[in-house]
Amino acid sequence: MINIKNKFSVIGIMSGTSIDGLDVAYVQYYQTNKKWHFKLLKADTFSYDQELKKNFIQAYKKEISISSLDKKFGHIISDFITIFIKRHDLSVDLIASHGHTIFHDPQKGNTTQIGSGSIISQRLGIPVVCNFRQQDVDLGGQGAPLVPIGDKLLFSEYDACLNLGGIANISYDQKKSRLAYDICPCNILLNYIVNRLGKDFDSEGGIASKGIVDFNLLETLNKVDYYHSPFPKSLGMEYIDSFFLPIVSQVPISVPDLLATVSEHIAIQLTNVFENLEFNNILVTGGGAFNTNLITRIKEHSSVSLLFPSRDIICFKEAVVFGFLGVLRILQQNNCLASATGAKKDHSSGDVYLV
Repeated sequence: MINIKNKFSVIGIMSGTSIDGLDVAYVQYYQTNKKWHFKLLKADTFSYDQELKKNFIQAYKKEISISSLDKKFGHIISDFITIFIKRHDLSVDLIASHGHTIFHDPQKGNTTQIGSGSIISQRLGIPVVCNFRQQDVDLGGQGAPLVPIGDKLLFSEYDACLNLGGIANISYDQKKSRLAYDICPCNILLNYIVNRLGKDFDSEGGIASKGIVDFNLLETLNKVDYYHSPFPKSLGMEYIDSFFLPIVSQVPISVPDLLATVSEHIAIQLTNVFENLEFNNILVTGGGAFNTNLITRIKEHSSVSLLFPSRDIICFKEAVVFGFLGVLRILQQNNCLASATGAKKDHSSGDVYLV
């Protein structure tokens, strides 16, 4: 059971589309004068081995059992958390796990995150909240983005919150509603390209900075139908596989030129969003915040003030927010916003496994 109180010590878990590792954050959440606050006390990233990365791809291609991988990943998450708790000597009230998304096609009512919450709870003897997206999809929503409630309640001092992860997404208040959506592919596309050189990512955008933009390719990318779709909307690997990867795969240009062109594309799509809204400042987090070339291109196109928090917040903000979603779920308070996902109503989502 969970003791309902004013302060919660929570482990938030996030595995992103870039498949680089599991982000684990130990966070305290508390309220003063009905306003939520948080303290990020400890955070680590646990890298995935090549076998697990391969398993994620095989599962997406339906080459292996989703159920078996769900259980396997639940054990892996449990092992990582055990190491994390022992390393930092922590007392934990709750674990909130996003898991890892294998399928996300809300138009077909389909979203699947693996990493069995039941196994995690049983092995660690700690309550777990997981599977945050499915209920939203069942209510007619996109099941994404889920971070906006955290942006609204934990990062309210910023006009907007921009995450440059595998997919670039944004959230902001407009007419008393929190709007949020995926803007464009980001690291997932850049990493896909640089993998041709045997690298996991383009450090600081160094390779991209040496490339030359291919304007024909740039024009093709900018014409992808997704950019003309109305809100709410979200991007999954299914869409990226079908529409973006074929475009960058069929152009006979060098890796630096591809990276330069895709970086320019990302910067343009972000700027298209910024220019239509009145932002004085934007909080920037996610791995793309360290991509010096990409940030330079964004600043070249836009005059908006980009604000960069501490390295820990840049890297672990999503884990922090999913920890918070877990707290709201235990308190039976709304953690999914219909204004962001398109669901029939705001709601409190997540499967709860009590000890």
